[in-house]
Amino acid sequence: MGKNSKNKMQDIKIGLEIHGYLNTEKKLFCNCDSIHSPTTIPNTSICPICTGQPGSKPMKPNKEAIEKFLQTSLMLNCKINPKFRFQRKHYNWPDLPKGYQDTISGAHSTNPAVEGKFENIKIIEAHLEEDPAAWNPETGCIDYNRSGLPLIEIVTYPEFKTSEEVATWLKNLILTLSYIKTIDKKLGLKVDVNISINQEFGGNRVEVKNLHSIEEIKKAIEFEIIRQEKQGTQKETRRYDSSKNQTTVMRAKENLEDYEFIPDPDLPTITLDKKQTEKIKSSLPESPQQKLKKLIKKHKINTYSANVLSKNLEIVEFFEHVAESIPPAFALDWITIELLRVLKYNKKELDQVEINVKHFIELLQAVKDKKLTELKAKQILNQFIPKSFSIKDTLKDVKTIDNKSQIETLAKQVIKENPKAVEDFKAGEQKSINFLIGQVMRLSERRADFKVAKNILEKLLK
Repeated sequence: MGKNSKNKMQDIKIGLEIHGYLNTEKKLFCNCDSIHSPTTIPNTSICPICTGQPGSKPMKPNKEAIEKFLQTSLMLNCKINPKFRFQRKHYNWPDLPKGYQDTISGAHSTNPAVEGKFENIKIIEAHLEEDPAAWNPETGCIDYNRSGLPLIEIVTYPEFKTSEEVATWLKNLILTLSYIKTIDKKLGLKVDVNISINQEFGGNRVEVKNLHSIEEIKKAIEFEIIRQEKQGTQKETRRYDSSKNQTTVMRAKENLEDYEFIPDPDLPTITLDKKQTEKIKSSLPESPQQKLKKLIKKHKINTYSANVLSKNLEIVEFFEHVAESIPPAFALDWITIELLRVLKYNKKELDQVEINVKHFIELLQAVKDKKLTELKAKQILNQFIPKSFSIKDTLKDVKTIDNKSQIETLAKQVIKENPKAVEDFKAGEQKSINFLIGQVMRLSERRADFKVAKNILEKLLK
């Protein structure tokens, strides 16, 4: 990279406004169910409050939403202000039934969470607000199911320099927030990206709205940097067209005064109890980064496996419980490979099934003590979905065959019954041995020791 290119990159400033739906049962200001699925029948979870009917007034803010907002903000190392209130943010748009959006931000607001830091990027603030309805400009129809859902917005300083930095940071953010389950992961995050480059090219901040995937965010940033270098910039809001891989103008960028922020007289000032905030903070789990370091140091496992474990809080905690009874090195593949295999096949997460840690330990201990073959144990593990069971009764009926004489008898039978596979193996087809081993395991009902069977077959075939 040349000197001029490097200077240009250093003058690039990218900041993010990240919106996520809080994972609550009810909407922010009414008792309507918090329906997030886009496949739900439109306008089936609505009331006069969330549709902005004349004379309707909001209920007190949803306590669950405030608690999950605080959990998220504390996980991002934000300072919490003990008092804040909702502002009315006015703008005219078909999806805003009241003519304003209630938000804890704006010209007269005390931001509830400030001065955070995550992965070396400083966070200006995080605040809570209600979601507008969903408007389809092609049909003119409005779905109010979404109206009033609680949203958290996280605003970073413009400290990113490249699209790759943004992508990596967002992946780590999504993983970290998955540990506390405050964000509805089915809907993901919606991101507005603010981009400006050095004064030579105008230096004005351009906002690209409503980006929904990391790949889309990367492409929008890369396109916008090239466009600004060629065309210069004006302060404006743009949208990204994924089909054309370009951004287009939506409107001139608004200033804060354009929204006419005023405190909402129908909503009380929220005063947080310091003990409650401290209790929420103390109950937060270790971050994925902390878990990763702990796994490597305490259990002496490699970085790759530690990364696999730390991608999911339930999985890593499951491993930690198992490792209290089973040597970590022995348990590792059974969790990072076999358990994840079974979950993936059944399209389930660990928290969606009932696998008792004690039952899993029983299974691994039986393999370790050679009371079960690995293949038989894998077969039993398949049956642990959706609910595990004790294998004590199974062990009474299943005895591992490790007697070489017995296995040799089975191996000779397999060789006799499968002349084609034997011929292929002798001709150099190494994979044929796996077929023959599989036949030995079938005849033994998976009770033969796999390694012993392999050694005996290879010896007989030579």
